[in-house]
This record gives sequence, C-alpha cells and structure tokens, in this order.
Amino acid sequence: MTAAVGIKRLAFVVLGLAIVGVCVLVILPFLMPADAVRDAVKAEIRAVTGLDPVLRGGASVSLFPTGTVSFNDVSLEDNRTGAPALTAEKVVARLRFFPFLTGRIEIADVSLVRPTIAIVFNADRTSNWSGHIETLARNLKPTPGRTSSFSEIRIEDGTVILRDEAYKIIETLANVEMALAWPSISRSFAATGRFAWHDEPIDATISFTDFVAALNGDRSGLKVRLAGTPFKFAFDGYISHRPTLKMEGTLAADAASLRDTLRWAEQPRPPGGGFGRFALKAQTNVAGGNLALSGVNVELDGNTAEGVLTFDGRQTLQGTLAAEGLDLTPYVSTVRLLTSGERGWDSKPIALDGLDGIHVDLRLSAARVNVAGAKLGRTAVAANLRGGNLTVAVGESQAFGGVVKGTFGLAKSANGADFKAQLQFSNIDLEQCLGEMFGIRRLEGKGNLGLAIDSSGSSVYDLTKGLNGTAGLTSRNGAIAGFNVEQLLKRIERRPLSGGGEFRTGKTPYESLTVNLKIIQGVANVEEVRMEGPSVGLALTGSASIPARELDLRGTASLLSVAARGAAAPAPAFELPFMVQGPWDDPIILPDPQSRIQRSGAAQPILDAVRKRGAGDSVRSAIERLTGGTSDPSAPPSTAAPNLTGNSAPVENAPAVETAEPPQDAPRSAQ
Repeated sequence: MTAAVGIKRLAFVVLGLAIVGVCVLVILPFLMPADAVRDAVKAEIRAVTGLDPVLRGGASVSLFPTGTVSFNDVSLEDNRTGAPALTAEKVVARLRFFPFLTGRIEIADVSLVRPTIAIVFNADRTSNWSGHIETLARNLKPTPGRTSSFSEIRIEDGTVILRDEAYKIIETLANVEMALAWPSISRSFAATGRFAWHDEPIDATISFTDFVAALNGDRSGLKVRLAGTPFKFAFDGYISHRPTLKMEGTLAADAASLRDTLRWAEQPRPPGGGFGRFALKAQTNVAGGNLALSGVNVELDGNTAEGVLTFDGRQTLQGTLAAEGLDLTPYVSTVRLLTSGERGWDSKPIALDGLDGIHVDLRLSAARVNVAGAKLGRTAVAANLRGGNLTVAVGESQAFGGVVKGTFGLAKSANGADFKAQLQFSNIDLEQCLGEMFGIRRLEGKGNLGLAIDSSGSSVYDLTKGLNGTAGLTSRNGAIAGFNVEQLLKRIERRPLSGGGEFRTGKTPYESLTVNLKIIQGVANVEEVRMEGPSVGLALTGSASIPARELDLRGTASLLSVAARGAAAPAPAFELPFMVQGPWDDPIILPDPQSRIQRSGAAQPILDAVRKRGAGDSVRSAIERLTGGTSDPSAPPSTAAPNLTGNSAPVENAPAVETAEPPQDAPRSAQ
C-alpha cells in the first residue's frame, strides 16, 4: 500500500512538472521579445566566429515548439576586396532547450541554407578569405571564462566555387551537404558530408587535429578522405602554410579507369589505348607549388613500378621509375602501321590531341618489356613530352636478340604530325626485326641496321609518302629466304633457256650483305646493295617505293668458282642480269631473257637476225634450223611440226635445240 501511494505521488510530481514546462513554453515567448532574441543570436554568432555578416533580408523568430531564429539574405563580405566570400539565402540558428527555459539564449547549431561560398586565390597567393581566417583564428583561441555555445554548423544544398587566378583554374562543387564539427570544446575540427563534382557525387571527410594552428598557418594534423565513382583519395599527415604551404604524409589514390577519371575531370586524355586500372601509394612532401612523391608504388593496367615523382608549379610531371616487367601493348593497341591485310600502310588519321597540355619528363627502366608481341629484354628509356611534342630517347634496349639505341619523336604540326627517328640496331635478328617493323621476312641471320629519317603527314601512309633520310644495313653469315640463287644460276649456266621455278624456294646463304639507301619523298634509292656468298654474289641498283611497298630493281647475280672465291679479286664464272619487281614482301624475280638467249647457241641466229633488219634469208634459215624445215626457198613448204613441240623427228644434220626441262615439281608458269 505504501509503495502504491509513493508511485502515485511521483506520478503527480512528474505530471505537475510537465504542466509547468508546457506553461513556460507557452508563456515564455510572450515574456521574451523577438527582437531581443534576434539580437542575442546575432551577438552570439559574432562572439563565437568574430565575423560580422551583413543581413540584407528580414529575420523571424520561432520560440514554440522549439526555439529557432532565421535570417534571410545573409552575406559575408571580403574586407579586403569588397567581394562577398559567402552568401546564403537563409541562416537558421537553433536554440538550446534548457537554457531557453531559464531565459538564456544559447545556440545549439547553425544551418546555412543554399549558401554560395567563393574561395579565390589571387595571383600573389592571397585569398579573399585571408581576413576572415585571421579573425576566426583570434576568436577561437582559448580564453579563460569564455566558451563557445554552438558546436556544429550545417551546410544545406550549398555551392562552393574554387578559383585560382595564377593557374586560371575554376572548379565548382554543387549540392554540398556538410556537417562542420565546430571546435567549441576540443581543438579539433572535422567536416563530413558529400557534394557533387562534375555531376558525380563525392563523399568527403576532412579533419584537423588543431584547427586554430591550421588557421594560423602552423603545423596541424590533417586527414582527407574523398570517395566516389571516378576515384578514391586519402591523405594522412601534417599541413602548415607559414611562410609557404607545406604538407607531408602518406598519400593513396586509385581509380577503376584513369582514362575515365581524366575525362570526368575534363583533363587531356592520352591518345591510343590503355590507362585503365590505376593505383598510387607514396610518401608526400608539398613545398610551395611543388609536389614530391618518394617511395612511390604505382600500378597502371597491371604494370607495377617503384621510384620517385615530382610535379612542379609549371605543371610538369618528372620522375624515375623502375619495373620488373612492363606490358606496353595496351598503349600501342590502337597504333597500326599496316592495314588489317598487311598489304598497305594504314591511312587513318593520327590522333595527337591528347598530347596538348601535358608536360612529362620521365625516365623508365624495366627488366622485361612486351610490346604487341615483341619481347624485349632490359630496357631504359627517357620520355619527354612538352607542348604536344613527344621525344623518346632509348638509352639501351635488348631487343630482337641485339641492342637498340637512339631517339624518335612525334609532334603535332600543320600537316598532322611530324616524325623523326635516329635509331641504331646492333647485332639484331634481322628476320624478327624487319618482320615486326616493316613486314619483311626474307633475311635470316644477325646484322646491324641504322635509320635516320623524318617525315610529315596526317597518317602513317602520308608519312611514308613524305619520308626522307638514309638507311643502312650490314650483315654477315646469313641467308636470303625464299630464293635459291645458286641453283638458278647453275641451271641457266648449263641450259640457258631452261626453267628455274625451284629457285623461289630454299635459301641463298651469304657471307656478307651491305645495303645503303637514300630516301627522298618516300622513294628509297639504292646507293649500294651488295651480297657475297660462298658460291654466289649479288649487286643491285634501282629504287623502292615505300608508300606502294613495291620494288623496281635491276641486278646481277654471279656464280663464283672455288678458285675465284679465294682470289684477291675474284672473277665470276657466270653472270646473270635479273630484275626484281612487285610487292616487297613477295616480289617477282625475272632473269634477263636477252642474256639467256645469248648464251643459247640455238637461239643466237634468231637474235642476230632480228638485229639485222631486212636479212630475211638469215631469219628464214634460223627458223628452219629450229623447226627442222628446209632452207631452200624453192622447196615446198614443210609439213613437219616444229621441233620445239616434240611432235616431229629431228632433221638430219640439224643442230640440237635446247628445251626447258623444269623439274617435275616445278610449275609450268615458272618457266
């Protein structure tokens, strides 16, 4: 019974207090004038922040059911330039409940509704917020007997405009929803929320361990986290900006596609393919406008490298990176020298727009490099890109079984692209190198190749038409594949009019090969082409059209005797002029017919007769001898079939006629 009475008494007390509270809430608004509340709120905001906002619109006070004070059309002017640093459609201050019951005005939190915050860095690196930051720093310093009443500022549907006059950069953050943890008790400051950047939502968290020190430019801990679809970014370290900006700490960034991130950021994108998955971790040091990354671990398209990188105030990326293995195939996947059928040069326009606005000075080394199927060994290169001009210096590359050194460059021009190359290939596998670069797979063995060329054009085909320069090749102890010159010469020496189809198979070994070309407007003129082999020798003159990929050459093949090969000045035992014409990957080689007729005793009278126009008897006599007919003009026409067909008996005392005797497996057309 006593307990029940106690509970009833407690219930009456609680009910009474509730009734009193309701009465206070109802009566208090009439006892506290709205103007007094509004002025008290303004004074509190000014006391906490030190800022003096300009109130252009009206103000409203609501004390029931909760205490709120609203100010319309509020701005924070820049006391140095007069331009507003902040404007807001409305500022709402929510009052604390229990102090309000006792008649004291204390702000619980402040909300900026649809504000526009302009942060401008001038060319002299001052800011329109410099004066306000100094004021905030003074007012936030701990003062005995003074405490801040509110601990949170909210930004609702705001806009932040960042402008850098020195670098002509303007960025806009829209739909800003942030909660700022104001340092009313501790020294720290934190901002958490999200915003839209280039129409992509980004979650953001920024915190300072010592907000007053950060405002004063002294050293303070800093943590930044940005996360969205385009990228993720994190920094954990320290910051100060007196006398200049300094940052040090650990930086991490990654993106599912670096190319998509650059497109989202409206930055120039590299031409070609690749630039997909990206990740970066490094120790960061920022001094002034220079960013230095040490202990870099960077991953791009599955390639991983380590080293150092710097980014200076001139927006130039410099660095040195080393990798165990690199696959450069994604970056050249869109670059095609030949058409899909590999019968002609590619005529698609060369895209170099992505090279504008990017400045790179990068040194890269790798133990293994893969480029579109070509396997390279240890490679060291230096790439310089400035103003749309790309220059690559190959210090050394173990390529094609040998070593490659030199430079090549590509630059934008009025014609589309300018190309220059000075390369030296030493002791390389000729079949692999010439096959990969030019589609020529006729030379086997090791050799040296030198190129010094330049051109201008809008496509690879146009570049070949305007190509100028020189090219040289030397090789020892190799072979020309697909041709058996020795076998052809021996057959023709024995039977001048015989077929020689089998020479288009097999190989022609050589002891030395020398090629020197001078290239003028896409035409490679032969200055020297000489081959010396164990039993044959070749010398060529003529030219080759690089755009058409066709040969027009004249040459002499020599069959050397054993004695001649050992002599100081070997005399060929047999020489055969020939022509090389047609596409250079599958040319037609034609032995000179006149020289073959001259070597044929049976055909010589015909040639002599043709040379002596009007000598009808001589022509008739030669024909009769070849066909087996009589040379007597009064004799009746012979009805015997010509001997060349094999259908008539040989004429007595007639000379033997040489006929072609191709091997059984040789095609008839080869004769």
